[in-house]
Amino acid sequence: MTTNDAPAAAPAKAPAKDPWELPDVSGLVVGVLGGTGDQGRGLAYRLARAGQKVIIGSRAADRAQTAADELGLGIEGADNAECARRSDIVIVAVPWEGHAKTLEALREDLAGKLVVDCVNPLGFDKKGAYALKVEEGSAAEQAAALLPESRVTAAFHHLSAVLLQDESVEEIDTDVMVLGEVRADTDIVQALAGRIPGMRGVFAGRLRNAHQVEALVANLISVNRRYKAHAGLRVTDI
Repeated sequence: MTTNDAPAAAPAKAPAKDPWELPDVSGLVVGVLGGTGDQGRGLAYRLARAGQKVIIGSRAADRAQTAADELGLGIEGADNAECARRSDIVIVAVPWEGHAKTLEALREDLAGKLVVDCVNPLGFDKKGAYALKVEEGSAAEQAAALLPESRVTAAFHHLSAVLLQDESVEEIDTDVMVLGEVRADTDIVQALAGRIPGMRGVFAGRLRNAHQVEALVANLISVNRRYKAHAGLRVTDI
């Protein structure tokens, strides 16, 4: 066999990507729809405190600006449509009752945006909190159905609004379950969660698995009531 007849060497395998190698998101603008509510205000405060540019959105621009002024840290306020247009990433933190109506009205403004849904469809009765059945399967899947031109993910469901807004709390000791259809998008959301000291974003599957993540909040509410706590979640062995 001549040298030219020698079999070609097998191509070298590319090294496996480190699952914790995440993109730099420090320059992205984050909008928070429902930013005047407890969860939205808390997320806006923590992200701005970590150095992220944040815009609070509300149905009324003056209400959003008042909340932004109260939080400080360079946070801006705007009506929901302007907040969506000016942001690279948009966190949906509106009440479940207004979820569909809000997103329907913002479909064009959210086109092309990375949307992070953190809404938990819950009901309450004398026995406590319980998960509601959603026709699309979950709030995140409803968002994906209503926003066909957006890149919808789900995250930030299990955070205590009390801890998020408490200025004396330096770190939020919790993992954030991140779900989505495109890994590049979930990587961005994981990186955003990781900007907040003590927090870690963990990939947790596709949007079809969002229901149980949203529903778990009902269990955490029961935990918190029983133990007078602000419980979060940690995933072990990763």
